[in-house]
Amino acid sequence: MKKFLSLVVIASVIYLSSTAQTLQTPRPSPPQYVKQDFGLSYIELSYSRPAVRGRKIFGDLVPYGKVWRTGANNATTLTFADDVIIGGAKVPAGKYGLLTIPGENEWTIIISKQTDVTNPADYKQDQDLVRVPVKSQSLPYPVESMTISFDNVASNTCDLGLRWSNTLVSLPIKTEIDSKIMDQINTAMNKDNRPYYSAALYYIDNGKDLNKALEWLNKAGEQDPKAFYVFYQKARAQAMLGKKQEAIQTAQQSIQLAKEAKNSDYVSLNEKLIASLK
Repeated sequence: MKKFLSLVVIASVIYLSSTAQTLQTPRPSPPQYVKQDFGLSYIELSYSRPAVRGRKIFGDLVPYGKVWRTGANNATTLTFADDVIIGGAKVPAGKYGLLTIPGENEWTIIISKQTDVTNPADYKQDQDLVRVPVKSQSLPYPVESMTISFDNVASNTCDLGLRWSNTLVSLPIKTEIDSKIMDQINTAMNKDNRPYYSAALYYIDNGKDLNKALEWLNKAGEQDPKAFYVFYQKARAQAMLGKKQEAIQTAQQSIQLAKEAKNSDYVSLNEKLIASLK
């Protein structure tokens, strides 16, 4: 009889195990993956987003003076598709761990060769690639879910900003693109299909030789006489060279072409340029 009852119990356990449903619920600290185009490549960020939930965060849940994985669950990582400069140091393209040491007024941000640190005990300082001290700032509003974002993104600079609770810290990131673009331009200008417009635009926007930019814009205009955007940039270059009357005439030409193309944005841009020259 005892043997029979034991068999019944075992069979019941097997049945209940086989019929049990997996309960799916939202993760309390959901992961987020951010890919930001930057320079001539991109940066990828992977982290998990804990919430405040009425707790005191910095100096309590996240202690001051101790290494923090900068998120929850898995390690926080940054992947650079091209070389960058952080804290004055070159960081080669690759995947790295993002760690921090929070302080009351100043944090230390660490770019580490370790990409799997989820416990402070696993952290090895000799694997640090860069350590950057940054001032923390008080936010005028609370942030419930920890947020890391790419802010102030420009052609070769951006800031990695961390916001949580009432605190903001920001890490400047740079990349060197000018020499690479100049090499591209020099190579492309020795080929048949020359990028006159894009090369001229780079020269205008980056303080290069404006006379050369104007020369290229003239050639771009010859290639496409109805390209209103080419003539707008030509007017800009003329204005920057102090050729006001020529710039006004070119802008008026761009306005006429933009109207024919039904592009009101460039009509407005040219009108503002003309107004600035009178």
